[in-house]
Amino acid sequence: MEQVVKKQQQFFNSGKTLKISFRKQQLQKLKNILKEHEDEIYEALNEDFRKPPFESHATELFVLYQEIDHLLANIDRWAKTKKVKSSLINFPSKSYIKPQPYGVVLVIAPWNYPVQLALNPVLGAIAAGNTVILKPSENAPHTSRLLADFINTNFDSGFFRAVEGDAETTQSLLSEPLDYIFFTGSTHVGKIIMKSAADQLTPLTLELGGKSPAIVDQSADLTLAAKRIAWGKFINAGQTCVSPDYVYVHTSKHTELCRLIQKEIRSFYGDDPSQSDDFARIINDKHFDRLANLITPEKVFHGGNTDPDTRYIEPTILTSVSWDDPVMQEEIFGPILPILQFDDLSEIISTLQNKSKPLALYLFSTNNKNQKKVIRNLQFGGGCINDTVAHLGNTELPFGGIGNSGFGLYHGKTSFDTFTHPKSIMKKSNWLDIPMRYPPYKEKLKWLKKLTKFL
Repeated sequence: MEQVVKKQQQFFNSGKTLKISFRKQQLQKLKNILKEHEDEIYEALNEDFRKPPFESHATELFVLYQEIDHLLANIDRWAKTKKVKSSLINFPSKSYIKPQPYGVVLVIAPWNYPVQLALNPVLGAIAAGNTVILKPSENAPHTSRLLADFINTNFDSGFFRAVEGDAETTQSLLSEPLDYIFFTGSTHVGKIIMKSAADQLTPLTLELGGKSPAIVDQSADLTLAAKRIAWGKFINAGQTCVSPDYVYVHTSKHTELCRLIQKEIRSFYGDDPSQSDDFARIINDKHFDRLANLITPEKVFHGGNTDPDTRYIEPTILTSVSWDDPVMQEEIFGPILPILQFDDLSEIISTLQNKSKPLALYLFSTNNKNQKKVIRNLQFGGGCINDTVAHLGNTELPFGGIGNSGFGLYHGKTSFDTFTHPKSIMKKSNWLDIPMRYPPYKEKLKWLKKLTKFL
């Protein structure tokens, strides 16, 4: 790992990445590689957790293609030196801000979207002019191996290198002198990453998770709400950091919503989702066992069937759930949807204000007053009104968490900004040098106080 980082430092110090043309070439090259090997990517994702090709393209590749095109169209403008006003106290001078890459960036990727969440931050790091070391997730071994082959075969390892391995490999990388760390994963591991970064005062971004609620009030279009909640929850078998973790629905609409979501599950995946080509599997036995233990049989409204041999967990709806149940103690990260009831929106807001801040929140309502009330009073990373998950598809919207769901932003312009240090420069003229600032200070304080009135 020492040699990997040292080689990247040397490449960065060569100045090659400072050229905008070089950054563009590398981004276009990466896009071309992905396009040439789409079928192999689908196959790797299928091997890891039977991800449907449509979901693989829509949630992995399409997102990356969109991001690359957006970066290519805007890098020239974002990377320009920006002139700012100079202060009177520094007259005569000029001031400007020069966007500067950090240097060697380490991207630590998760397993749930092992292509998109590995490469999306990489795109921002490249656009900003950094070199990148990517650590793919060992929990998606087929995808990890494929990414490493693509990257290490086609790119100079001093510029872009993939390093496979387990937690020990990650820790070894973290012990090296990095310039920026970008981590996507669990809150537990995020705390470990942050402690390692603190040892060397390395700046970092943490994209974590949490229990993201969907709130459905009396005014909601229940049919559409059910369809969009079911889609956001069960895509990728619920293994999505911004999927609706649970639903709060007004008591008067509870039974109807449960039945409508049940109807949508059957519409999406048939009467037996285990036979559907459109429903993914759980990534490994450890996560399967954890999820299976969260299903309380007497609270199952729909689903509940599991198969450890294929790591299949049926899309499941739980009712009569409270915050004391095991399923409400942690982020579910699987195809289990608890549906809770409420009578007063203010009470739900009060309850959620005392919980950890989630990565996302979804409100289904046609009542503008309720929309404003929820958005104003609850803290969360980002979200939607009358939809789920879809806000990730807009490159103009920053994506990131707050509190236990992480900190730092990326996507679009915010990706460029995340991996860029805004270097402030003041250029002072030599034709005038005001003597007031120099010692001795005798009699100068009163003039300084008078001067500050005009600044």
